[in-house]
Amino acid sequence: MDVAVERIERLHGLARAAAADGSDDRARYYVRLARRVAERNRLTLPREFRRFTCDRCDTYLRPGKNARVRVRDGHVVITCDCGAHARYPYEE
Repeated sequence: MDVAVERIERLHGLARAAAADGSDDRARYYVRLARRVAERNRLTLPREFRRFTCDRCDTYLRPGKNARVRVRDGHVVITCDCGAHARYPYEE
C-alpha cells in the first residue's frame, strides 16, 4: 500500500474523531490536508471520505448535526449547513 493512501486513511479517521468530539475546525483541517495529499499524488479520495465531506467548505459531515439527509426518487440529497448540496444515486 502506498504511503499517501495510508496517510489519507489516517486523516479520515482523525477527521471523523475530531468531528465526533465537536472540534469542527480541527476536522476541517484534516479534510483539507487529506485533499491536498490526494491532489499531490494524483489519487482519488475513497468513496466514504468523499460522501462525508462538503466540497464547498471542507466540513466533515455528520447527519443530524451539520448535514441534512433526504431520500428522493433514486437518489440521496445531502445538504451541508453552508448550503451546498450533494446528490448520490442509489437503487432500491
